Amino acid sequence: MEDKSIFKSWVPKWAIIIILFVCLLHSMILLGVYTSNVTYAASFLDIEPEDLQFAMCVTYGTLLATILIESRFSSFFPAKNYLMAVYSVIGITIVSSAYITNFYLFLVLRVVEGILMALPVITIRQLLIEQFNSKNAIIIGFSFYYGSLLLSTPFIMNIAVWFLDHYDWKYMLYVSGGLQVLNVFLILVTFRGHRITKKIPLYQIDWMSYFLVLTAILCGAYFFVYAEKKYWFESSQMVLILMIALITGGLFIFKERLVKRPTFDFEVFKYANLRIGFLLFFLFYISRATLSLCHSAMFSIWNWDPSRVAGVQYINGLGNVIGLILAAYFLMKSVSTKIIFIIGFSLIALFHFWFTFLFVPDVALSDIIIPYVLQGIGVGFLFVPLILFTTSSVPAKMAVSSGIVGVSGRFWGSTIGFCVMQNAVVFLNKKHFLKLSQFVTGENPEAQQTIASTAQSFIAKGYSADNANTLALKKVFGTVAKQATLLADMEIYTTVGYGLLVLIILIACNQHLRQTMTLVKSKIWIG
Repeated sequence: MEDKSIFKSWVPKWAIIIILFVCLLHSMILLGVYTSNVTYAASFLDIEPEDLQFAMCVTYGTLLATILIESRFSSFFPAKNYLMAVYSVIGITIVSSAYITNFYLFLVLRVVEGILMALPVITIRQLLIEQFNSKNAIIIGFSFYYGSLLLSTPFIMNIAVWFLDHYDWKYMLYVSGGLQVLNVFLILVTFRGHRITKKIPLYQIDWMSYFLVLTAILCGAYFFVYAEKKYWFESSQMVLILMIALITGGLFIFKERLVKRPTFDFEVFKYANLRIGFLLFFLFYISRATLSLCHSAMFSIWNWDPSRVAGVQYINGLGNVIGLILAAYFLMKSVSTKIIFIIGFSLIALFHFWFTFLFVPDVALSDIIIPYVLQGIGVGFLFVPLILFTTSSVPAKMAVSSGIVGVSGRFWGSTIGFCVMQNAVVFLNKKHFLKLSQFVTGENPEAQQTIASTAQSFIAKGYSADNANTLALKKVFGTVAKQATLLADMEIYTTVGYGLLVLIILIACNQHLRQTMTLVKSKIWIG
């Protein structure tokens, strides 16, 4: 019988799985280098945190749009040549980014990286799925892969801190680009040159749908990231951007509903489980966005060094690993989906309520370990079940569309989550700062005594009386600003915690959640 495998006959199955996992790690690198810590990475790129957030949205949004047409490219070229070419260009792109100092050129490069992230991932992931022949094997394989993506943040963060302590930022990008050379070598040595799919001409690509949805995604992301900074609808630019997003998004939906062979099949939304999966993904990523407030407090309130913050993230990563293992066990035992979701969101809610009491001027690492690990367990426990639940909710012929819905939930959840946290922090900070500042007045003897004693300490250090008073006021108002931030964080965490409790009750009462998930290879291709 003819061997139709894309791999050469001498390559053992265990080696095939390792090679495919290694080839999939490029997405960890392209996202993890910049997403490990927005504030920290932005400081080294000399841009604002919202600029870096938008750059990440550009990459992820472009990936989301490119998934619509990726199969046309992978079906036109032989897999070996296709993957070698893509990974070669990825390596060149990553190394090129080391020499880009203009932010707008950096954004163009992020668009290119988003396209390059999408091109190999479906082919490699489908080849990976084919190596697993049982339900348990699929669960283990996907838990390992998605767990790697989940753990990329602390892993890349610590690598970045080490590189920046010992070398220039460029060397980290050189190493990242060099890993793509390894991918090319592995494919060259182990892959055969024949096709694995029927050849489809490139002229059948629906470019109009692609550019419509890409424009809608990028404009929508720009609106949510920069709306607070530009005062929402007071800015004519924001109004124009939102109109473009709505118009192009509407045209895309209208076009897809009319054509006989749509790029995205909107019929997937007829399935209740997919709608629920999308909503849960969206809310899951918004609830995850609060972790950035915790890391921000480590930097600005507790004055922890970047290396210490990077190390602390391993604690959260440990929780992720525990959650992934527990989730895999529950899935293998066919535990009710409803139970899995209730447990996962309950752990994240518990983290929010617990951490509300930890936003104080100074804490020890031992104080935050338990809730910090619980957050990691909750995220790890939900991540893979949410992906499998969403992508297995529809017939196999709609696999591509269901996968895009899953990616959309992650993209818009993280983008809007950033927007919600950004606006909540600014609004509540201002509210609490103004309220607390009222107590730093001439009528408040305690405040005046604090200012006087602080000024005396500066005078003792050799400052003049005027400079000492100025520095004393600055220090006191700095303390007020920190206290306002802590109160804002407490309020946000409490609100999110109660919101998660409401979500848990709704999940418990929902009658549409299927008891277990049907894991079919042809369906589970992306998440």
